Amino acid sequence: MTKTPEEIELMAESGRLLASVFTHLDGMTLLGQSTLQINDLVEAFIVNDLQARPASKGQYGYAYALNASCNEVVCHGVPSASRYLQDGDLVNLDITLEKNGYIADSSKTYPIGAVSPAAQRLADIAYEALWQGIGAVRPGGRLGDVGHAIQRYAHAHGCSVVREYCGHGIGREMHEPPEVLHWGKPGTGVVLREGMVFTIEPMINAGKSEVKTLRDGWTVVTRDGALSAQFEHTVAVTADGVRVLTLRPDEQTRVAVVT
Repeated sequence: MTKTPEEIELMAESGRLLASVFTHLDGMTLLGQSTLQINDLVEAFIVNDLQARPASKGQYGYAYALNASCNEVVCHGVPSASRYLQDGDLVNLDITLEKNGYIADSSKTYPIGAVSPAAQRLADIAYEALWQGIGAVRPGGRLGDVGHAIQRYAHAHGCSVVREYCGHGIGREMHEPPEVLHWGKPGTGVVLREGMVFTIEPMINAGKSEVKTLRDGWTVVTRDGALSAQFEHTVAVTADGVRVLTLRPDEQTRVAVVT
């Protein structure tokens, strides 16, 4: 379950490369692009520019390099040539990358064009909920502390937390123990130990928490049709706190606050 310092450095390299994918996306115009076009651009960047592998492709039979989840889609949105990003959309791009045998996993919700104040507020709440969870990671703490921090923040701001999907351990495999719930009671759950590496990826809904899976077997949406937003990082438990392995350059001030 725990990783050696050498393994964590390899995972940090994968995380650094994955962060550069999001920096690349930040410089692109997503408005008017189809989610399949974005998928293809990301795959080409990972393979050709970074000399790495999009770890999602082929995982469980999935055919794409990313998930593109728009508006009421909670997670696992399948890239489509007919789904063009429009003014006012929220889209979560969930991307994995493997380098030297180790996988990093991260996601970011992008507001497309001029989004409504409610949509922007939801994205902001989801992002802060992620950091509330990250801030609860420390050796000797428990996973229940992480979930509780996320749940408390989301509920305090009138939002709900999806319970059917969770974060997970990660390393040579995409999904390893433990499961990282985004809700829970403080002082419960697995004890955090130095060297543990896992994702935190809360899915925050503007409406109720209930979700359903569409007939394609992948796409998960809110049952009430309300907006959903998500952010994700891969983190490692350190001797005195937490290290965000997929930290993006624009987030340096955030991690300074956490540590």
